[in-house]
Amino acid sequence: MKENRRDRDSEGRARNARPRDGLGRPLPYGASGVERQPEGVIRTPEETLREAQRLLDAGKPFHAHEVFEDAWKSGPDSERALWRGMAQLAVGLTHAARGNTAGGARLLLRGAGGIAAYGTGSGPHGLDVAGLVAWARELAGRVESGGPVDAADEAPRLA
Repeated sequence: MKENRRDRDSEGRARNARPRDGLGRPLPYGASGVERQPEGVIRTPEETLREAQRLLDAGKPFHAHEVFEDAWKSGPDSERALWRGMAQLAVGLTHAARGNTAGGARLLLRGAGGIAAYGTGSGPHGLDVAGLVAWARELAGRVESGGPVDAADEAPRLA
């Protein structure tokens, strides 16, 4: 019988401990990678946006998506779709920067659709909902017809 060698956390849950690059791609064990975002951190919406913007500006949209995912999982039910949409925008940018143009465009459009219901201007927590929807739709169009993008150069302004 084969032994199961999956990475586990201290509570026995499966966790991939491989290092990752700035776009979240797994690297070989022992390689030098980018520090990962801790999972399950509960932040205020303002802290979430500040940390996600820092990561986006640094060209790390995969890591920003993890910050939004924490907000999605821990926030109020009334904002779940907002934070899920924000996570989809970040992971859409991640896929586009990795060269997965079809998946990147699809996730950017899905994220834009998810946050559009939160307003036509400034949305909850000072989010520039209209600007983010326009950014995502424009980038999705460019991504579908071209190659990969530079994640840091394409980082949106959240507020």
